[in-house]
Amino acid sequence: MFVFAILFFGVMSDAGMLDPIINGVLKVVGTSPTRITMGTLFLTLLIHLDGSGAVTFMLVVPALLPLYDLLGMDKRILACMAALGAGVNFLPWVGPMIRSSAVLNISAIEIFNPLIPVQICGLALAFFFAYMLGKREEKRLRREGCDFSAGACKAELSEKQIELRRPHLFWVNVFITVGVIFVMITNILSAAVSFMIGTVLALVINYPHAKLQRARVDAHAKPAMMMASILMAAGAFVGIMKGTGMTAAMAKAIISFVPHEMTQHIPFALGIIGMPLTLFFDPDSFYFGVMPVIAEVYKNAGGNAVQIAQAALLGACTTGFPVSPLTPAPFLLVGLAGIEFGEHQKYSIPFLWMASIVMTFAAAFMGVIPF
Repeated sequence: MFVFAILFFGVMSDAGMLDPIINGVLKVVGTSPTRITMGTLFLTLLIHLDGSGAVTFMLVVPALLPLYDLLGMDKRILACMAALGAGVNFLPWVGPMIRSSAVLNISAIEIFNPLIPVQICGLALAFFFAYMLGKREEKRLRREGCDFSAGACKAELSEKQIELRRPHLFWVNVFITVGVIFVMITNILSAAVSFMIGTVLALVINYPHAKLQRARVDAHAKPAMMMASILMAAGAFVGIMKGTGMTAAMAKAIISFVPHEMTQHIPFALGIIGMPLTLFFDPDSFYFGVMPVIAEVYKNAGGNAVQIAQAALLGACTTGFPVSPLTPAPFLLVGLAGIEFGEHQKYSIPFLWMASIVMTFAAAFMGVIPF
């Protein structure tokens, strides 16, 4: 899926399908980096209502990347805003919530409803980060001589880009893109097959000659194959960790270091360290292996297991998943954004972890979880 998703959106970008979208965004947010970063976050929150991080990144990044390139903005900000929007926006139907509900036999609504005001705090902080990063980027670009009020940042297409554009096929490309996403979301076909068919249609319709098709595939093959290689390595690593029982052993070892008199503080501690734990545990390993152990220890100490689920959702595989090397969606995010995975982690982790910490303190102050 990742190989053909990158190829598909790359070909559609070459054909100019995103140009009218970028022009529309420019009319709304202008050329202000502050508005653009906040608009990126807002768009991510809307698209992530379906609960799928991969689909969210596939829609947000290709749509806004040309705008970031146009203005010379740091693409790490685009990846960070998409990560924040998808990470903070945990809903009753997202994977971690469903896993928590199934493992602890607690209704997802019972887990989620007390977290609504906590999530609002996280969203407010995310928009503050968007505003702050936008202002900082605006200052940087102005120092480099970019006059936003005069529209000096707007660049013209190169001759090569103009040659690749297919404006007369705009609606055809839109129809293909909507069709691919619809088929994928409704599970009519698997995501991999959907993007395979979409890539073939995009190439045949926009670039009917074999030479042009080969050139477009070559142009986007390197990031696509790089992501595939990394995913294979990550899959092997996770399989070894789970198959050998190392994941469960790590969870038990961590719990064994907690003194009995400190067990009342487990939810708060879990909320604080949940985000970095995602760097070591994939969602299934954490919610099916680690969390039941923690919940059992907490219940034996007289606590309520729902508080463990609520604390976990404040960071573990929510704000943590967009930077985890053990989940596939972040690799799609950086692949589409055209940045290195390590760069994305170094840039985004402080903001994601801070959001997790703030939500944990908010949950404690509101009485959702104990201090």
